[in-house]
Amino acid sequence: MRYKFSLFMALAFALFLFPMSAWSARDYPPEIPDSRVEIYKSVDGVDLRVWIFEPTDHQASDRRAAIVFFFGGGWNGGSPAQFEQQARYLAARGMVAIMADYRVKSRNGTLANIAVMDAKAAIRWVRVNAAQLGVDPDRIAASGGSAGGHLAAATAMLPGHDINNADRAVSATPNAMILYNPVLITAAIEDYPDLSAEKLEKLEHRLGAEPESMSPYHNVKAGLPPSIIFHGKDDPTVPYQSVELFTEEMKSAGNRCELVGYEDQRHGFFNYGRGDNWAYTDTMRRTDEFLVSLGWLTRP
Repeated sequence: MRYKFSLFMALAFALFLFPMSAWSARDYPPEIPDSRVEIYKSVDGVDLRVWIFEPTDHQASDRRAAIVFFFGGGWNGGSPAQFEQQARYLAARGMVAIMADYRVKSRNGTLANIAVMDAKAAIRWVRVNAAQLGVDPDRIAASGGSAGGHLAAATAMLPGHDINNADRAVSATPNAMILYNPVLITAAIEDYPDLSAEKLEKLEHRLGAEPESMSPYHNVKAGLPPSIIFHGKDDPTVPYQSVELFTEEMKSAGNRCELVGYEDQRHGFFNYGRGDNWAYTDTMRRTDEFLVSLGWLTRP
């Protein structure tokens, strides 16, 4: 009880101290105050950036746990600032928190498979530059919402979809996954009527690659990183049954996978600025507890 109370107070303080800024306007590229910006990849004339929040008095000699956030938007749009408040909070708790850009259809004319390449490149960039970033290369979490949740899972689960073979010299697999209403099924499976042939055809046009190669569910295996999923039970965009099936598959393969369902909640319920922020606060409390259970954070 003491831990939950202390964490609630920390979240309440973060809400007071850091009012919503860039995400409210959804500007692109975003201006995120107090963050440090670096380019993690340049491709086809596009500089892909990361926005970094660091703990107070952070030094390159530190070996902090890190988290990389991928925004949602159907692989079509969105802003890296979506997870600004989550990143600020986790930096205040002692992690290096990173928000990554990636190519999307509305800005770059690209499909989901290109976004997967970029997401993998972002994880690799953090691992390659761990010493300069003050990051432990063996404690990197991937996180995201909706299509960004798909990308976070893709870094751990989808073989291929790399720009070239040289990329594979450094692992793109994160050490943990924290997923918010993620897209985890992109190909047909038995006993899943919510993903009809019509929906599959529409989805396939967004993928840019063979559907099963882009589907985390279809690529579950043993030895995947521990994960936690937050999902609204009334989500009309990504049905709750999809994450239930994914969780069952993960557990059957011997992986740690926790699913937290929220009654009466729809897509994007967790975002900062929704209602009175109770869902943001609760998902962050549970995120914190998950990271404490991994030994990446200490109890406040």
